[in-house]
Order: sequence, then structure tokens, then C-alpha cells
Amino acid sequence: MQVVMDADVMIVGAGPTGLMLAVELQLAGVRALVLERHLQPREIAKAGGLNGRILEFLRYRGLRERFDAAGTGPSPALRLPFGGLHVDFTQMAEPPMELLLLPQPRLERLLAELAGELGAEIRRGHEVVGLSQDDAAVTADVRGPDGERRLTARYLVGCDGAYSRVRELAGIPFPGVTYPEVQRLAQVAVPDSVTVLEDGDVEVAGFGRIKFGFTPTERGVFALGSTNPERMGLYTSEEETTDYRDDEPMTVTELRDSVRRVLGVDLPLRDATRLTRFTFHARQVERYREGRVLLAGDAAHLFPAGGVALNAGMVDSVNLGWKLAAAVHGWAPAGLLDTYHVRYPPIGANPHALAGTFAPDLALRTDQGTTSVSALMHGARPILLDLADRADLRAIAEDWQPRVEVHTAETDDRPADALLIRPDGHIAWAAALDEPADSAAPALGEALSGWFGAPLRTPAPDVAGR
Repeated sequence: MQVVMDADVMIVGAGPTGLMLAVELQLAGVRALVLERHLQPREIAKAGGLNGRILEFLRYRGLRERFDAAGTGPSPALRLPFGGLHVDFTQMAEPPMELLLLPQPRLERLLAELAGELGAEIRRGHEVVGLSQDDAAVTADVRGPDGERRLTARYLVGCDGAYSRVRELAGIPFPGVTYPEVQRLAQVAVPDSVTVLEDGDVEVAGFGRIKFGFTPTERGVFALGSTNPERMGLYTSEEETTDYRDDEPMTVTELRDSVRRVLGVDLPLRDATRLTRFTFHARQVERYREGRVLLAGDAAHLFPAGGVALNAGMVDSVNLGWKLAAAVHGWAPAGLLDTYHVRYPPIGANPHALAGTFAPDLALRTDQGTTSVSALMHGARPILLDLADRADLRAIAEDWQPRVEVHTAETDDRPADALLIRPDGHIAWAAALDEPADSAAPALGEALSGWFGAPLRTPAPDVAGR
């Protein structure tokens, strides 16, 4: 008997990781159903913005302007506390890191809007309490506002955070270390007793100067940082035995007491926002996949540093989305889903140096006008980009069309004769400059089969009838 699917992919957790995965799946023509146990989106900003690779990728999807408009605007990250370090790029002409200030509640609203516009369904107040699976589907027992019911999909992805119920139900171990320090974070108005100096340091009346960045003390670590002269970002870290849970809100009094203990100064805090508390972990699941159940974001890995988790979770979704779509559509080559959780060598005997790297956003000239690599990636499709008018390579790729788009273009200082780009923006294969057809064409065919499945049509026999 054929099982009726409620969705192609069920996603448990409507945080940034789960919502980004829903966006990627819907772009690839896959029905996504997002289940979130909380009735309402959280208003506390556990994370304050985006940085790194995910910002580049959003441009490759044509979404960057929309994200910029929702935030305070992108800016080079010149000086910032990051991962326990005081990062200073002020001596560099072009800082290598970009920062988009976008509080997590606003980010989640934007991602939910995008997912909904693309056709994803988001059900809030629905908690997964049981899982089962077979060779064809995964079934979730779900407790919602109208009672319990069973939902079925081809795959299920747990994006439900550090205390993942999906991970527990799937029986996936989560080894690692939980650190004893409690971290507290908030944005506050600059008190009258504090003077913000030009270099980002502050002068506190009756206490003295506090440097921008991290200040270790005998009782813990205090950090100061802000891109707004009227607001201060405060952070403390101190060892405690109290086991706080995510649902237990932090108060201004709690933060003020922590600042007093760690720094030895009583700061008059007011107009506090983004009051949050968390504990650092260094954990990673033993496997990211158990049959038809997969994990992403904090459910799969926890980092002992700030400024990493949200961005890494969204990148997980970009990596996983197109691979799940390939499996749902039936063209995924053997082992493609397993590449989500294992390190894999480039395909071929002599891979190009670009293989495995993020595709550069080359300015391109075509018969239809000018474009760019990022513009070609808006459709979330694999692309063969022919940069040297290689008819031999285009002929090979014909057997994978329209699954793989083929574009011919010119660019200044071309890095290769051709680039085979995965939907996640990474280069699957590249042809060296002026690489002979007898080596380039077979290697391209191997890469196309290895990443994008069997050809859509059987190649015609050669002149000898073989």
C-alpha cells in the first residue's frame, strides 16, 4: 500500500537553521513542513547577526539586499570580540570579515517570510514526541494544539537545538564537553557615569578605563563591544554550578550582579535588550544521519565560542538542502547524502586546486549581456560554466540537461577553462587552462555522475558503433 506523505521533508525546529533549510528545499522543488514546539517566535536575540560565508551565499541566492534591508546594513568588521578573542582588523586596507547586524528574532521572521512565500508550511505549537522509520519513510508522533497525530515524510531533519529531542529519539550519541562557565550577554544604554572613547574603550567614573574587547579577571572574563555609540554590548563569563535552561529568562539584576562579581564595578544598567544566558559546549554527534533522520545546527554540533553557531547552522542547511532534494527527486548518486557528514576527497585522479572551494563571483560576459557567477546561482541549480568556449565539455554535459545548467561566458583572468558548480556554491570540478579534451571530457563525465547522478539520456554510440 502506498503511504501518503504529509511532506517530502519534515523539519523539526523553526530557528535559523530549520527555516534556512526550508527555503533551500522549496527552491529545489521539495515540499517542506516545519514543526516548532513553541507557539510564538522568541523575542530574545540569542544571536546578534550574520558573518562569514553565509553572507556570501545569500548574495548567490539573490537574497542579500533583502537581508541587508532587514538589518542595520553590512559593514566591515574592524574590531570585535569573536570566539573568545579580540579581533582587530584596523591595520588592514580591506578587512577580510563582514558583519551584518541582524538580531535573531528579526532574522527568523525574515526567513519564515521567505519560506512561506516559496510554499513551505510552518506549524507552531507542534512537538515531536516519537519517531519511527522504514526503507521508504519516517513517521513522527506529534503533539499539537489539537492533540496527537502522526505525520509522515520521506526524510526528517532535526534542527531543534542543543537539547534536540530528534537526536535523542534517533539514538545518536552526542559526545563532548560541557564547560562550567556561564556566559551572559546584553545590549544596554550607555550610563551617564560611562564615557565612550574614540578607540572603543570606556571610562567609568570612580573606576577607570575598561578596554574594548575581552578583559580577564580573577573571577572570570568581562567583554565590552559596540558599533553604536549610544549602546554598549556587555558580556561576562564566570564559573557557576547552577544549571540554567534556555526557557529561564535572564534579568537585568542578574547581569548587573555578574558584572559586579567579575569586574568589581557596579554599572547602572538601563534599557537592556538582548538579555541572554548560555553555556559553552564542545560537542559533535557521532553521525549526522541515522537512516532517513538527519541533524543540523546545534542539534549536531556545539562550539565553545560565540559568534559561530548560528552561521554554521545556516551553512549546514545550504550543504544539506540540495542533497536532500536530489534524494527526493530520485537522482542522487549513491552516497550523496552521506557526504553531508563525512569529509570526502575531490572526484578524479588529479583534481584542480579550485575543487572543493567556494566559487569566485566572476564578472561574466555572455551573448545576452553581462552577468556574474552569483547571479547564475539564484536558481539553486548545478551549473557548468564554460569559460573557454569548450564545445567538447558542453557536449558531455548535454546528457545531464536540464538537471545541470550550462552557461558559456568570458571573464577577465579566467581561473580555469570550465567550472562545475554545486547548488551550494562550491566547485565540484574544474578544467585546467587549455586542458586537452581527452583528459578533461572523461573527468567532467565522472564528476557529473559522482555529484549529480546518472545521465538523463544514454550517450549516443561513437562512429565505431561501440
